[in-house]
Amino acid sequence: MSYASEVYDRVVAKNPSEPEFHQAVKEVLNTLSVVIDAHEEEYREMALLERLTEPERIIAFRVPWVDDHGKVQVNKGYRVQFNSAIGPYKGGLRFHPSVNQGILKFLGFEQIFKNSLTGLPIGGGKGGSDFDPKGKSDNEVMHFCQSFMTELCKYIGADQDVPAGDIGVGGREIGYLYGQYKRIKGLYEGVLTGKGLTWGGSLIRTQATGYGLVYILDEMLKQNNNTLAGKNVCISGSGNVAIYACEKCQQLGAKVISLSDSNGYVYDAKGIQLDIVKDIKEVRRGRIKEYVKAVPTAEYTEGRGVWNIKCDIALPCATQNELQLEDAKALVANGCKVVAEGANMPTTIEATDYLQKNNVMFMPGKAANAGGVATSALEMAQNSQRLSWTAQEVDAKLKQIMIDIYAKTADAAKRYNMENNYVAGANIAGFEKVVDAMKAQGIV
Repeated sequence: MSYASEVYDRVVAKNPSEPEFHQAVKEVLNTLSVVIDAHEEEYREMALLERLTEPERIIAFRVPWVDDHGKVQVNKGYRVQFNSAIGPYKGGLRFHPSVNQGILKFLGFEQIFKNSLTGLPIGGGKGGSDFDPKGKSDNEVMHFCQSFMTELCKYIGADQDVPAGDIGVGGREIGYLYGQYKRIKGLYEGVLTGKGLTWGGSLIRTQATGYGLVYILDEMLKQNNNTLAGKNVCISGSGNVAIYACEKCQQLGAKVISLSDSNGYVYDAKGIQLDIVKDIKEVRRGRIKEYVKAVPTAEYTEGRGVWNIKCDIALPCATQNELQLEDAKALVANGCKVVAEGANMPTTIEATDYLQKNNVMFMPGKAANAGGVATSALEMAQNSQRLSWTAQEVDAKLKQIMIDIYAKTADAAKRYNMENNYVAGANIAGFEKVVDAMKAQGIV
């Protein structure tokens, strides 16, 4: 049995009931086999893969808070500090009922390689809670965030661990979390990213993941003698990533024909009217089905099925494992030629394999959605220097980072005779930088 297979079996045995974490480790180790086999003796001696797949630290805690009816509620809070070989832990906080330790471990593990690909000095981490902000008042969200940060503040800092937002954690939540951190620690430092523009936030941060996804998509198409202009694009999700991927696609001449949420999806053959979507999702915090009230010619469908829409390019921007094997078959049958992941691991391993075997260009999330964390790191740099860069400066840096990530990904794949296998290329390029740092720092 190969070293990678041994380590994967050990991960499954030591971490039962964590299928998302198993999936993330399997996908990475499978694509790294060509590198691991070439250095097997050295890696075994240093137990390098065992250390890479084991978080440096997991913090779990209760979060008691009082709702608007005076009743005490209790949620679970977590922070997975996975790997700090190349810099302080960096990764979002997710507030959603689906959050558990296994999901955060999968996200933190992916974050290691994503952060490495940016070229910036940031390690991998992830955190969150099973708290659901939906349907809660601002006062309830504030009480929860203050309780959550009262415990989390013991383990984070500008040079230790810098959380950001994720699903369920936007500007409102970051504000409450930051206020409580400052209140307890008495420090005004860049300990959280995604802050408001008047108190240390960065321009373009809200747009960054969506814009970055389209920048790397555009670069991939250009390097393969193609263009985004004139293409029909199917997008899932309707949060920040989906909205700003839609915006940038439209700016570059593509037509976005779908968006979705957890209830269903809309199809607009004439092209999504983004101003209407922004009003529904960003102003009124509504559901995507409200789109058809404003655009009667559009169609709303309850449930899954967004990938049955005929398109040239698919951008899954919602959640993990949303694009499954039957969805991949539908995309191929309908002539889709490109898939780029805006969410974290939105495509199952089986679906990824099917798409690649059917000559669909596939850019994985750890490369394609790195724009968010890259701009978070740019926010950290601005905070450290007490500077505020213009939107144009930040956007230019973001675009160059995404172009560089494409180059690293394509080059790594080519070096190991897997040209255009961007899944392998992203994993190899991210892995090599982290492993070099781990080897240099000894057994820690």
